[in-house]
Amino acid sequence: MTNPVSLTLYLRQGCHLCQDMERQVMSFQQQYGFTLHIVDIDADKLLKLRYGERVPVLAAGEHEICHYFFNKDLLQQYLKAHC
Repeated sequence: MTNPVSLTLYLRQGCHLCQDMERQVMSFQQQYGFTLHIVDIDADKLLKLRYGERVPVLAAGEHEICHYFFNKDLLQQYLKAHC
């Protein structure tokens, strides 16, 4: 049996790219049923240093699926391999 997929969306408030990716990822969440954690990098100094202006970032653990812009093909590939 496959473990449930858990993804993290790193973003910051007031970022239009972040809002766009969040909306698009949530539509995939309804279809595939993965868990989505949304993390504001500005609330954590280490995350802010790690990602800086390179947000949004959609990740599965340490594996980055896509950043800046939503890439549905990369997300689908990841989900097909792990769901």
